Amino acid sequence: MIGIVMFLAALLLLVIGFPVAFTFGAVALYFGLGAAYIEIVPDGGTMLEWWDEFLSMFSMMPFRIYSIMTNKILMAVPLFIFMGIVLQKSELAERLLQSMGTLFGKVRGGLAISTVLIGALLAASTGVVGASVVAMGVISLPIMLRNNYDSKLSCGTICASGTLGQIIPPSIVLIVLADVFQLPVGDLFRAALMPGLVLVGVYVLYILTISYIKPEVAPSVKRAEGVSYSANLKTALIAIIPPLTLIVLVLGSIFAGIATPTESASLGALGSMILAAMYKKLSISLIKEASLETVKTTAMVFAILVGATAFSMVFTYSGADEIVEQFMTNLPGQKWGFIISAMLIIMFLGFFIDFIEISYIVVPILLPIAQTIGIDPLWFAILIALNLQTSFLTPPFGFSLFYLKGVAPPQIKTTDIYRGVVPFILLQMLVLASIVIFPQLYGFKV
Repeated sequence: MIGIVMFLAALLLLVIGFPVAFTFGAVALYFGLGAAYIEIVPDGGTMLEWWDEFLSMFSMMPFRIYSIMTNKILMAVPLFIFMGIVLQKSELAERLLQSMGTLFGKVRGGLAISTVLIGALLAASTGVVGASVVAMGVISLPIMLRNNYDSKLSCGTICASGTLGQIIPPSIVLIVLADVFQLPVGDLFRAALMPGLVLVGVYVLYILTISYIKPEVAPSVKRAEGVSYSANLKTALIAIIPPLTLIVLVLGSIFAGIATPTESASLGALGSMILAAMYKKLSISLIKEASLETVKTTAMVFAILVGATAFSMVFTYSGADEIVEQFMTNLPGQKWGFIISAMLIIMFLGFFIDFIEISYIVVPILLPIAQTIGIDPLWFAILIALNLQTSFLTPPFGFSLFYLKGVAPPQIKTTDIYRGVVPFILLQMLVLASIVIFPQLYGFKV
């Protein structure tokens, strides 16, 4: 049971606020010492034998770290992060929000719908959740409030739209899961495209429905006098076509098999700098800032990965993986019992910890069980990806909620944000359930 206690101890430390990578590493070391002691000393072993057992437990650690450093799949992570940061600093979100708002403003709920559509475009071009939520919170939220939009609907729409970057390719979550599942990134991108678009459609449908039932929560906005619709359309197209072209080039090259995800990521990084130059925002300082932020974010991801590797080695050594496997395989309903339990566990953990920790700690425990039961790994990976997206919205620790609260006007209360995201969490769960029940509709052969 030492592995189970270790997992609970790590979860407690994360909730308290300890840094993720150091938490996993330190917990692995301390519990590794404990596991080696229990294995050797009670049977009459010496302290030297105990130490040798502890060192042998981590003997493969250098090789694991080296394989992480040379992993071609993970090379795409810093490139896509760089691409997203450059586009964010070139004020792409601002241009898109301002132009789309003028197009859909006359429709009841139009500002909220334009926010969702821009969230989808930002997801496919930048994939940076924090940047998307902050940009829409700074620009779109004051406009919606000024036009008498309900504060809860406004906050919920912005948080939900900002997290679309977790499921719509190119997503860092999908790249990480491709590494864990040992699946081609392109296959995972293709499989995630339909669920991501369905989620966007469900959001838009919900906004249209709620604004029809309650017109006061999302009224239509009058267009500025003297500005024709054709002029607004032209402005919107100028703002949308460049990033859309970059999205088509990056994702199209992957889907067509012309380039690997890493090669497409490098194309995206170059394309983002070209777009920044077109917007007259490209400079040495911008590239320097984007590079520094990319290094910080990538270092965080890889530090967590190293800590998670040490954690999983001790977890396996203690035999806890066998306990979990025995419990999960003996659930009633077998395949469906396992799927439902796995989704509930991941959703619960999403309330407290980030998607990277879940991907590298929890998923490797569940993956062998899924393989034993005979679950399609691609389908299972997409279910997990959509579930992990929900973790950005779930109170009390959803990152999108914190991002929005940081830039929201003073009259927006934390409870407004919490209550606003609830309908969108339910919509995500509805889409997740539809993929579980009707996988064929999304192209999965389960």
